[in-house]
Amino acid sequence: MRTDLAVIGAGPAGLAASLAASARGVRVALLDAEPEPGGQYYRRPAAGLRARRPRAPHGRWRTWTRLRDGLAASSVRRLADHHVWCVERRPDGLTVHALLGPEQEQPAEVHARAVLLATGGHEVVLPFPGWTLPGVVTAGGAQAMLKGGLVVPGRTAVVAGTGPLLLPVAAGLAAAGVSVAALVESADPRRLVRYAGPLVGKLPEGAGYAAGLLRHRVPFLARHTVVRAHGDERLTGVTVAALDAHGRLRPGTERHLPCDALAVGHGMLPHTDLAEGLGCRLDGPAVAVDGEQRTDVPGVWAAGEATGIGGAALALAEGHIAGRSAAARLRGTAPDPGAWAPAARARARLRASASALDAVYAPPGRWTDRVTDDTVVCRCEEVDAGAVRAAVAGLGAGDPRTVKLLTRAGMGWCQGRMCGPAVAALAGCAPTPSRRPFARPVPLGVLARPHADTAGPHPTDHPAGTGPSTDHPAGTGRPADRPTERGPS
Repeated sequence: MRTDLAVIGAGPAGLAASLAASARGVRVALLDAEPEPGGQYYRRPAAGLRARRPRAPHGRWRTWTRLRDGLAASSVRRLADHHVWCVERRPDGLTVHALLGPEQEQPAEVHARAVLLATGGHEVVLPFPGWTLPGVVTAGGAQAMLKGGLVVPGRTAVVAGTGPLLLPVAAGLAAAGVSVAALVESADPRRLVRYAGPLVGKLPEGAGYAAGLLRHRVPFLARHTVVRAHGDERLTGVTVAALDAHGRLRPGTERHLPCDALAVGHGMLPHTDLAEGLGCRLDGPAVAVDGEQRTDVPGVWAAGEATGIGGAALALAEGHIAGRSAAARLRGTAPDPGAWAPAARARARLRASASALDAVYAPPGRWTDRVTDDTVVCRCEEVDAGAVRAAVAGLGAGDPRTVKLLTRAGMGWCQGRMCGPAVAALAGCAPTPSRRPFARPVPLGVLARPHADTAGPHPTDHPAGTGPSTDHPAGTGRPADRPTERGPS
């Protein structure tokens, strides 16, 4: 199919951008891998689950209903179950290549004059002994299970790591009837005082989560970390210990917490695979954009977590700006920044808050000292920390790519999304851009087919409002690969 603007990702940024561009007369195709729009932040239980209170695990429900109703009333062409693996630049525009449905075997192409990347982010989990045991899930994975499937990872849970996402996860699990043995946060909450100014808008939401934890009597262990997860065939408990100001374990502070579930996370990173494949410049780990959310590649915009982790409210503001800018330029007119001035002010304020949160919730120092040589680092290829250290000390590897070539760490299904930061830290060097040609695995048969517009009739290829209900998603998939919300936003 052909369109003016292809928006990739139907989370807050993608929805806001699609509605803003469509309202200004631009033909918009909204592609997303999920059956229903909303992303992780607005994930909802499937209709078949007959949830009595579908809004219970959610914040900003009114914002979601406005987005949902706006999408249904718009002319946006919604392409669900489209797993985008590449965006190709051509002389006459850009071609978005996708795989259809759960099996991801049938190809589809969308030809567009411009593309807007709203690809979200993914969690970071720093490895520790026992982290591969059944019962250990990512914090975002636990959240997706609760929001989308109305299920919980266990009866007694520990929520651990660092970052504002831990608060809503712990509060949500407790409200769902899980006995939360502890919220284990490696950061020092007193650092919040230093950044009180930029974070003042976050305080009410954070206070609400804190009140929920108090109501359910959830212990809060600040400046603590999980040292080891215990169990044979599945998780039976964790050992936690206090950290000093330098991130070292404080002797004599270890304690054992029995549990059958551990939800752990250490922040998030932007999804930049498609942007890197297009040659977009990165600013650190995020896609670099200008004041209109344009990348340095002509015809390509980016918004939301892909341009820096900041939460749903920031994603909405960036998506609105990007949609209006793209619409104006596709019509051949100069954008008027004054038209989106309120969104720009919100963007500046929320970016400042995001920077403050990054400073408060930095991963603990010296965490690699606690990773034993037999700890699996790359789960896909079963590479342990000892192999990574041997590649550096014994074989002279000095960068993540060389470590990957010598150990296969990062060559598996997730292509280093899960293990990349840990491998780089164990190797003593900074993570490097992946520069992958494809954003996800692609069948050889798809690559062998001649280039053609293969997008044909598909059960989920329909204009918004004319197909299945947009009120609920189905399934949770692999939690580690899914976009996750920042937490208070």
